[in-house]
Amino acid sequence: MTDVRIEIAKDGPYRVTGPIELIDSHGNAVSVVEGRRVLLCRCGGSATKPFCDGTHHRIGFDATTAASRDDSAQPPSST
Repeated sequence: MTDVRIEIAKDGPYRVTGPIELIDSHGNAVSVVEGRRVLLCRCGGSATKPFCDGTHHRIGFDATTAASRDDSAQPPSST
């Protein structure tokens, strides 16, 4: 079984590889080409959300906060 891998690009998107199922906020499946890497926007400026369209370059997105291994941090609630 292939594992899913998520890489955080410096000042860019999340790079997701592996078998994934992407679901929108209404519970509908979003089409993802099997076996192809998916780039997910994290700057908020993409016109093709949730996918990256390169807008982070144009707007100068700066992700100065790096990912952390702080186990005390809690993810936001899903309400």
